[in-house]
Amino acid sequence: MASRDIFSALQVPDFRWLWLGSLGSSFAMNMQIIARGWLVYTLTSSSMDLAWVTLSFMLPTVAFSLWGGVVADRLPKKRIIVTAQTLNCVATLVMAAIILSDKVTFWDFIWFGFFNGTVLALSMPARQAFVPELIPDRLIFTAMALNTTSWNLSRILGPALAGFLIAWVAHGDTSSTYGVGIVYLMIAALYFISAATMLLVRRSGNIKAPDDKSPFADMVDGLRYVRENPPVFGLILLSIVPFLFGMPLNTLLPAFNEDILGGGPEDLGMLMSAMGGGAILGSLMLAAMGELRNKAAWLIATCVGWGAFTTAFGSAQVVWLAVALVAAIGWLSAWNMSLNRGLLQMQVDPVMRGRIMSIDMMSHGLMPLGVIPISVIAERYSVAVALEVAGVVFVLVVLALAAFTTSVRRVDQDLPRPMEIRES
Repeated sequence: MASRDIFSALQVPDFRWLWLGSLGSSFAMNMQIIARGWLVYTLTSSSMDLAWVTLSFMLPTVAFSLWGGVVADRLPKKRIIVTAQTLNCVATLVMAAIILSDKVTFWDFIWFGFFNGTVLALSMPARQAFVPELIPDRLIFTAMALNTTSWNLSRILGPALAGFLIAWVAHGDTSSTYGVGIVYLMIAALYFISAATMLLVRRSGNIKAPDDKSPFADMVDGLRYVRENPPVFGLILLSIVPFLFGMPLNTLLPAFNEDILGGGPEDLGMLMSAMGGGAILGSLMLAAMGELRNKAAWLIATCVGWGAFTTAFGSAQVVWLAVALVAAIGWLSAWNMSLNRGLLQMQVDPVMRGRIMSIDMMSHGLMPLGVIPISVIAERYSVAVALEVAGVVFVLVVLALAAFTTSVRRVDQDLPRPMEIRES
């Protein structure tokens, strides 16, 4: 029976160091988002340039994540993670030096974003696949929920910390790049801490047995594995749909706040905090509950609830109701993603975990395919209508998959029996 102690997974030393390292890198990434956005817009005054910088980070994530899965299954995962965080630390120090020298240009953010995105794509599958090798299977869902908690905590506090530092160091001078340079130095320190904590992990990470296959053949094997294993295929499907129809809310939230609620910056901050707080609560509740029966039903139900609350949010006309609904969305989304990731870790053969995690990661890069049409509806009609449509389509697609796709109904079948950790 799974442990119900919310901190039980953190009692395992190797997982605790991995989790602390992940927390540090998550804070670094979220602090960088606000610092990068502020300085790019200060330099260019162009929303399109902001989009190009974001795209320079996202494109490598999609393009190289499958290769990252192959690397994760061929090399010791600890070495991959330490190398990646060290490279991020060095690159961030270089970027900090450029900013502090007051010679930074728009193109510096493009190459830096591409580098960061590439390193993330090649290392994140290893980090995700490492978790089941460090803890007993009975703690998998607790571990996944704690990982989701750390990400949402950094998503709330990281940007606020970066913004405070920029304002404090620059003494209110919004044209100064000095404050951003100091933030980048802190980001580099966080990457260094992340690499250092990984050195304290005793296990190196299992790798697949050597064979004569090429890396490309390994990649094809991963795709074939998903196709030939219905529960894994179902979990990937139930991961893609929320990113297509649930995540557009995050993109459209500022527009909804201004156009529909007539809110100001403080109202937007309240909405974002409510979503993040709900997400932390949801992931902690899943960690505390431990073992759940009928996981497939819970996964489908949280998807349907996520879509239904998105539709209800689109219909909200007052701030207090919107805050309550967006908190519920955060709660359900964190619960859903933690449960999905935990099931995926349990279903996958250990020698395939890196590649399957990379396929899951790549599927999240499909989010623009959902954001673009929903944004078109928002432009033509209104943000409220766009979110209502997104929520309805979300629910209908999930129900259709549950009704007509056997693999979705079988996502919790044939789970391996719990095993204790083995030395690698």
